[in-house]
Amino acid sequence: MAILTTLLGLGLIGAGAMLIAVKRNGPAVLDTVDRLAGPSHDVELVHRASYGDNPSQKLLVYRSGSAQEPQPVFVFFHGGAWAHGDPDDYGFVARNMAAQGYVVVLGGYRLNEAGRYPAMLQDTAATVAWVHENIAGHGGDPGRIVLSGHSAGAYNAVQVALEDRWLEEAGAPSGAVRGVVGLSGPYDFYPFDTDRSRAAFGSVGAGAESQPVAHTSADAPPMLLVHGEADTVVKIRNSQALAAQLQEAGASVETLYLPGKTHNDPLLALTNPWRRDPLVFDRIAQFLRLNASLSVPVQAKNP
Repeated sequence: MAILTTLLGLGLIGAGAMLIAVKRNGPAVLDTVDRLAGPSHDVELVHRASYGDNPSQKLLVYRSGSAQEPQPVFVFFHGGAWAHGDPDDYGFVARNMAAQGYVVVLGGYRLNEAGRYPAMLQDTAATVAWVHENIAGHGGDPGRIVLSGHSAGAYNAVQVALEDRWLEEAGAPSGAVRGVVGLSGPYDFYPFDTDRSRAAFGSVGAGAESQPVAHTSADAPPMLLVHGEADTVVKIRNSQALAAQLQEAGASVETLYLPGKTHNDPLLALTNPWRRDPLVFDRIAQFLRLNASLSVPVQAKNP
């Protein structure tokens, strides 16, 4: 009986420690769990780069060591309400996506006061510009770039893909982005009614122009919007509103709404062992194959 009591006590202590760790830095815990629970593979971190003076202006490049031909590029931006987050904690995204045949770039951006609008967009666009200019040297195809992100990172990716000025100002060519996968993203949150949105946007006088729903057009890159129907952090109406606007504009958009799922569930779907429920991961993989598997065809010259 004493042994059983001791084991139960140790289990409760372990569970409590896990909860504390998740609360402090959930992505880092997920990264550790994925590393331990996932299959062995040859994906490795092959490059680190800084594109600015701020420590958060960094990116990490992952790829499979067995890849021979140039691969499409999956660029992922972390969440964290534009106040916290670190690409180094998202290795699980890189390991799972690179194993599917992609060069993966985990992008960071300035946070808190330094990252107030539009700094987070300038940094996102700077990451895309760096990828377009340099990824060929790391086995990636600059003609096949797909952006993705979770929560605040999904906002960054979608806004940069829809509002042309950010990529243009960063020096990335028009059409550099072949598709976008948004996970639990805020796309229609003006007027700002939360402390985080007021700090990141309202404090600098941003208005409706800061919203993805204000920049939809027929030539927007194809998008896949994934959202939990039980998300209370970023309401599902954000994805619903953006999808409706894109459809009305004649753009290509797919949605995956998850009954009973909350804010972090779409991100968990990129992590082992949660990938055992393949709904989200397989849908993302299908979207990527459709929009990034083939190189852009060379236009024939007129005789």
